[in-house]
Amino acid sequence: MANNQFIITISILALLAATTAAHEVTPLKQDKTATVVVEGKVYCQSCKYFGSWSLTGAEPIPAAKVSVICKNHKKRVSYYNTFATNEEGYFYAELKDFKMTHYLLDHPLHACHVKLVSSPLATCNLLSNVNNGINGSPLKFENKVLHGKDYEAVVYGSGPLAFRPSNCDPETET
Repeated sequence: MANNQFIITISILALLAATTAAHEVTPLKQDKTATVVVEGKVYCQSCKYFGSWSLTGAEPIPAAKVSVICKNHKKRVSYYNTFATNEEGYFYAELKDFKMTHYLLDHPLHACHVKLVSSPLATCNLLSNVNNGINGSPLKFENKVLHGKDYEAVVYGSGPLAFRPSNCDPETET
């Protein structure tokens, strides 16, 4: 009887080995990761255009900080992060871990906005509401998608945003 059990066990092992060899193990194809990106620029508004939304004569601000805030369809914050600008005042905010619980109501175009946080320039560090930089600049779809091997990024634009100088002298009449 023990001999029969041994033969059955060997037969099962041989059958399993043959089945495994017949079917090649192929790795599952991974889906591309879709990422949301927000880009824009931050400037120092010219004193000449203080009080308007004009950026004529404005200078980009390196190392300025902006925040990206997203709220879900229940008006609760679902994403928040700050991002710094590069030497040309440009920010590229990759929203890692951004999730939509409702594909339409939590879409970045409806759910997210960008706000000014801080400027490293002592001479230009007051918030302005150019393109709603204080209240929250809405995102715009720019019909721009970046493709990589296992990466796809949908790019939205915001702004341009601006801080204003803290020492604008009133114009004097001649």
